[in-house]
Amino acid sequence: MQIKDKVFIVTGGGSGLGAATARRIVATGGKAVLVDINEEAGAATAAELGDSSRFVRADVTNEEEVKTAVSTAVSEFGGLHGAINCAGIAIAAKVLGRKGIHSLEAFNKVIQINLIGSFNVIRLTAAVVAENEPNENGERGVFISTASVAGYDGQVGQTAYAASKGGIIAMTLPLAREFARSGMRVMTIAPGIMDTPMLAGLPEKARISLGQQVPFPSRLGNPDEYAMLAEQIIENPLLNGEVIRLDGAIRMAPR
Repeated sequence: MQIKDKVFIVTGGGSGLGAATARRIVATGGKAVLVDINEEAGAATAAELGDSSRFVRADVTNEEEVKTAVSTAVSEFGGLHGAINCAGIAIAAKVLGRKGIHSLEAFNKVIQINLIGSFNVIRLTAAVVAENEPNENGERGVFISTASVAGYDGQVGQTAYAASKGGIIAMTLPLAREFARSGMRVMTIAPGIMDTPMLAGLPEKARISLGQQVPFPSRLGNPDEYAMLAEQIIENPLLNGEVIRLDGAIRMAPR
């Protein structure tokens, strides 16, 4: 599938990995519907991208709001060919911490946004993408979700985050197997330590230290490197049902 003239929903599209992916989609001739709960960031990125993008304020866990994003893609651009899930949150909390046990509410919130939100977007977009006319290779669309290396080697304090990302990893293959009959592919990217707004609040010294933990290249990942991989996934028809680590060969230490 070529990106040119295709339409994709990008969650978390206002900043970080989502914004970088939307920029690459538009630069390659595609159309992007940005979904984000941050209205200021989402509107600013959409304005930057011009007529080839639209912004929809939506919570990925809300069925009706995601449906609005889907209908916007169809009404504004005439179709929909997939979704890239970049919306997510992270918390740091031990199960048995100094201030008490892990909040069940916090754990649930991370699972709801990262895992259930990704599933919600996939199921609602897939219902529309499955109705597309297949291309010459029988393909109708592509779905990409964002896991994390924490889904494989989560650190102390990452129980909720690691569980949410592990769930995304686990649902990739069964979704790909089910969607194969409809000519739709499903992939997941598991980034390492990326230079995104999640790390923006850290002191520069801490950011440098994190980057030095990466074997090579010894630095934080660039959001456009994620976008480059998303582009390749969309356009390479043999990539399906797999999780690709984008991490510079890092394996996270326990702490």
